[in-house]
Amino acid sequence: MELFFENLYQIQWQHIVMWIIGAVLIYIAVRKNMEPSLLLPIGFGTILVNIPFSGAVTQTINGIKEIGILDVLFDAGIANELFPLLLFIGIGAMIDFTPLLSNPKLMIFGAAAQFGIFFTLCIASWLGFDLKDAASIAVIGAADGPTSIFVANYFNTKYIGAIIIVAYSYMALVPIIQPFVIRFLTTEKERKIHMPYAQKNISKTAKIMFPIFITVICGLISPRSIALIGFLMFGNLIRECGVLGSLSETAQKVLANLVTIFLGITIASKMQAATFLTVQTLMILLLGLVAFIFDTAGGVCIAKFINIFLNKKINPMIGAAGISAFPMSARTVNKLGLEADNQNFLLMHSVAVNVSGQIASVVAGGLILKLFG
Repeated sequence: MELFFENLYQIQWQHIVMWIIGAVLIYIAVRKNMEPSLLLPIGFGTILVNIPFSGAVTQTINGIKEIGILDVLFDAGIANELFPLLLFIGIGAMIDFTPLLSNPKLMIFGAAAQFGIFFTLCIASWLGFDLKDAASIAVIGAADGPTSIFVANYFNTKYIGAIIIVAYSYMALVPIIQPFVIRFLTTEKERKIHMPYAQKNISKTAKIMFPIFITVICGLISPRSIALIGFLMFGNLIRECGVLGSLSETAQKVLANLVTIFLGITIASKMQAATFLTVQTLMILLLGLVAFIFDTAGGVCIAKFINIFLNKKINPMIGAAGISAFPMSARTVNKLGLEADNQNFLLMHSVAVNVSGQIASVVAGGLILKLFG
């Protein structure tokens, strides 16, 4: 009991704030069902590491350094990019590129939706962040958690905890953020544009060759992204080859879920009050929002620009699905289309753009590494 009161006396207001942040993340995960597989372990881990003298993280007591298990997991799974890459195998196994292969021209919107990354990079640098820190923050706009982790860790930024939390939090808030931006940039008439979908019969050979082709092309464009794009496409190859059904199912469910759990609670090791409760964290929160807004705007505006030259118009909302938040962004766009006209089904078009955004975000991350690494 004496030890209890001694530790109780060590609690500071910063610890309490972090407990509240952890509780909010758990609430969002459980009550709102927003990215629960990640936000719940992050929330619990945040409470775990902010208990005074927590044995979960490395600390020095009476001159003796005690290694915490979360720091061991961080070094083993995040510091060497293992967890993000394993997670990409699972994500790749979940993705069906058939809608994109049926209409490859939609890849342009996946590229356009990365505008927010480079815009935010300029803003973050202007605000005084070191160039590598600014680049790490900007990749939040990729709406791709593993890529954000990979880049932030590669640059060894001290803001990695805040960056990861902001990236995944905004991914969970895609159904709230994107509709506001889309409605602001489009007219009701544009939102009602119908786009008939006729899925082409894509051969098994094409589906197998696609991940191999993308890996080679992206590797030549951005060699630094080859690990990310390679693991993503390897996961998709497992799915499409047709002879590894059990492995594909394992990658989609067991592997993805297991890695996500470890990833979430390990990230929390960087959520300690001393390093997280800073002005810079608040700035990263705002910059992440800027990145998401301008990514969405980039895709929509490119679609509106292309429509100037087309007789058969594209619904500009599908450009917003070019961010990498798969499949939340595609579902959001489809929902907005149905709200404008209950017969306006945009799901397959937005899915095609969404999966192209997954590829484009990895390439953008690789270009950031090449430019500033």
